Amino acid sequence: MSRIVIALGGNALGNTPYEQLELVRSTAKPIVDLIEQGNEVVIAHGNGPQVGMINLGMGTAAEAKAIKSDMPFPECGAMSQGYIGYHLQNAIGNELTARGIDKDVATVVTQVLVDENDPAFRNPTKPIGAFYDKETADRIAAEKGYTMVEDAGRGYRQVVPSPKPIDVIEKRTVNALIASGTVVITVGGGGIPVVRKGGKLYGTPAVIDKDFASAKLAELVKADALVILTAVDRVCINYGKPDQKALDEMTVAEAEQYCAEGHFAPGSMLPKVKAAISFAQTGGTAIIASLENAGKAVRGESGTKVHL
Repeated sequence: MSRIVIALGGNALGNTPYEQLELVRSTAKPIVDLIEQGNEVVIAHGNGPQVGMINLGMGTAAEAKAIKSDMPFPECGAMSQGYIGYHLQNAIGNELTARGIDKDVATVVTQVLVDENDPAFRNPTKPIGAFYDKETADRIAAEKGYTMVEDAGRGYRQVVPSPKPIDVIEKRTVNALIASGTVVITVGGGGIPVVRKGGKLYGTPAVIDKDFASAKLAELVKADALVILTAVDRVCINYGKPDQKALDEMTVAEAEQYCAEGHFAPGSMLPKVKAAISFAQTGGTAIIASLENAGKAVRGESGTKVHL
């Protein structure tokens, strides 16, 4: 039996609650395949579109005087953890029941410690929320003071700070649930970023990259493997060029060299590869693969493996 942390990419979730509820039924199947094979599975996920939607919706409602105030960003993250977690619990639980597997599925609303002096706070880079054309993005930036940037050729989005995770505050709870046989959903959206001041924790407006948070979680729960699921079967170098090459595996040194050479897009594959490097450096195996081929990837038949 292996302990596996799965980091779900945005393609595993939807852009609306209705789309997501439908989509996670498909997402549940490869996850339950791994559970059925006897693995301990812990699930992490992104929340970029969802936290942006909640933040925008609350802000718009407050401006219209429909509610008394907007919602602080850490609370928006907590709300997204709750509703995405519920959808995943529901879908995975139903799939387990359909296969006659008696297991609890639980979401832990998770705080993740960051350093208030992290340089990310001076340079917002993490895209969240909806895509806009340039004209709309410029208007929103002027009205709300948001930082808007072009995101991987898909349009303009708001960016917020993305500090590195230092610790998962609820790690003992997560470990206890795993030990009890529960399928745990945690560090949703990278976790709610908190800083420690005078012995107390305070939420801070930021989004921790879910792949880095997943790597930290995998380290803290002593996972055998970190599986980062995305829209492609393997990591490629020279992507989109005539000499594009899919990789079955990379050593940490090779992965670092490819990063330095600029093979991976900052808004998509680069954080996944860097997170894989981070976990592999602790002695574990990281795999980047497509959701559909998660089972094959764990068996070494698909995906890109990153190791020392």
